[in-house]
Amino acid sequence: MLTSEQIRAARAILRWDQKRLSAEAGISVETVKRLEKMNGPLLAATGTTLTAIRTALEAAGVQFLDDGDTAGGAGVALRD
Repeated sequence: MLTSEQIRAARAILRWDQKRLSAEAGISVETVKRLEKMNGPLLAATGTTLTAIRTALEAAGVQFLDDGDTAGGAGVALRD
């Protein structure tokens, strides 16, 4: 499950603003803003929206890490 923190971190790594993520994922800027204001796992979002966000970020080189893959919990990293 993606978290708002992972999405914000992924955008920061890519130097994308919310508008760029919305364009790449095919969702509204308001949806990105709403999701990023939440804390923790994005349980209120639809699977389609989260899939679109994850797909867009992964296509740009982001690798999402599950809890346990890092010392401090869930996170993101760039692939080589």
